[in-house]
Amino acid sequence: MTFNNEKAIYIQMADRLCDEILAGTYKDDDRIPSVREYAVMLEVNTNTAVKAYDELARANIIYNKRGLGYFVTPGAKEQILQARKKEFMDDKLPELFRQMRLLGINKEEVCNLFDKYNV
Repeated sequence: MTFNNEKAIYIQMADRLCDEILAGTYKDDDRIPSVREYAVMLEVNTNTAVKAYDELARANIIYNKRGLGYFVTPGAKEQILQARKKEFMDDKLPELFRQMRLLGINKEEVCNLFDKYNV
């Protein structure tokens, strides 16, 4: 995985696991890779993976079964979806609208592009 400098690596790892849950790679109560497996897979330090898993456990996206590993919390997909929608609506859209105003892009242009890319 290629990491960017905008976010901490452990947050990018947590985001990737959330992406995999949203994509259906992992479903409710599915076992996810161990901390060590995920660290090796993404070529990061195990402590970084521990931070990512701790973050997801605090957010109730995954849970730990002692001795068995980490599993996807039932309802995690919907929780991730709602959180990401809220973040998009609260953080990304206002900036997008500001840029549209500055660049003189009207709603019709965006609607046409939306139709083009929303296949």
